Amino acid sequence: MSKTDKVTFEFVDLLPKELREGVVYISLEHRTVVHLCCSGCGERVVLGLSPAQWKLIFDGETISFSPSIGNGELTCNSHYWIRENRIVWATPLTARQTQESQLSDRADAIAHYEQSAVSQSRGWKFMKRLWRRRSR
Repeated sequence: MSKTDKVTFEFVDLLPKELREGVVYISLEHRTVVHLCCSGCGERVVLGLSPAQWKLIFDGETISFSPSIGNGELTCNSHYWIRENRIVWATPLTARQTQESQLSDRADAIAHYEQSAVSQSRGWKFMKRLWRRRSR
């Protein structure tokens, strides 16, 4: 396997067991993306699609992800962005930076889902009030 600077993509229902180098597999149904690390190390990289994790940008021809993709726990310490099917390399991550990023990601996810629960609760309360008024 070799380092890549460009990827292609496939939208799939189920993620394949065997991954091809340079191909990003996107399952919208499962809100999951998987690809082989672009460094060429052969590691499987899995991204969760959600407002608290990664965001997929699809313009009809290319894909981009935000935030960056990186893991200091991998032997390659890769760190990159996928922008319009191109790999934009960033400074490799250390294990400490990865740990700090993971803690921050967890805090962001908790905050997002707590806010989402509050919003849903408020929406539910609003719907109940609306129904009561209508039922009178």
